[in-house]
Amino acid sequence: MNLYEVKILNNSNRPFVFYPRRYDFNELTNDISLLVEKFPFLRVNTIGYSVLNKPIYEIEIGNGPRKIHWNGSFHANEWITTCVIMKMVVWLCNTLAMEDLPFHQELLSLLNQNTLSVVPMVNPDGVNLVLNEVVDYKEFMDFVNLINNGNDGFTGWKANIRGVDLNNQFPANWEIEKERKKQKTYAPRDYPGDAPLTEPEAIAMSNLAIEKQFDLLLALHTQGKEFYWGYGQLEPAFSEVYANYFASVSPYKAVKTIDSHAGYKDWYIQEFRKPGFTLELGKGINPLPLSMFETIFSETFPILLGSLFNLENYPNQTLK
Repeated sequence: MNLYEVKILNNSNRPFVFYPRRYDFNELTNDISLLVEKFPFLRVNTIGYSVLNKPIYEIEIGNGPRKIHWNGSFHANEWITTCVIMKMVVWLCNTLAMEDLPFHQELLSLLNQNTLSVVPMVNPDGVNLVLNEVVDYKEFMDFVNLINNGNDGFTGWKANIRGVDLNNQFPANWEIEKERKKQKTYAPRDYPGDAPLTEPEAIAMSNLAIEKQFDLLLALHTQGKEFYWGYGQLEPAFSEVYANYFASVSPYKAVKTIDSHAGYKDWYIQEFRKPGFTLELGKGINPLPLSMFETIFSETFPILLGSLFNLENYPNQTLK
């Protein structure tokens, strides 16, 4: 369907309002259901299931040949990234569907050129653990308490519910990370697993990239107010064009490489030789507080929007 034909079928001209809150898997599921009802041009796919059998959702917007991907909450206590992504999805939907909103025509054009894939919550089990401090299955509740190092609560938990760091699970020099990580067994953070791609969430994300063959990828994390855009000199030359653009429209520092391997962005660049970026949103101690949300969103908005610009061919393209 050409997005110029977009209609809101429930006859409501009021915009959908997203408000930041403690955003667990149930909140995400409810919002997705409401968005699909209001904006029928959205497509929602289940790309896999978590350890505890929660669906890992992909939201698609647009019908263009250029394929862009965003994801959030690879790390459980970085769940504010899901809020950022979902507020951006809501902005896109409202702007596409309502002709009187600013940028309506420009965004319609962009999303006839692009297909946007969004996985807002890669690690739903981990996010629920951090926010709710309870697990549905007693054996896993006993397990996470056992490996939580005596901590009171789970605010420091980054891993999936099995104690594997999902952003250390990808076959991009995984062996280096495995060897040098202090964590040698299941833990709240930093354990890369017994082998690459052992965890269902990581497998789902790998399969998605292989199936969709994205042209550009943004992985949202916290914190640091910087982003990483290179890996092993394997990134294409025009990745630097995007890096310079993102740095020019946000307060985030562009960092080409860091001494890190086995992340989703690392593997994506290695496998596809396409532009990939890890964004470290905000600055502080994880989990970043909701009081920082509006600032983080306003800083990240131009990067997310800019990912839809085809700067490879049109380096001066902007949405005015």
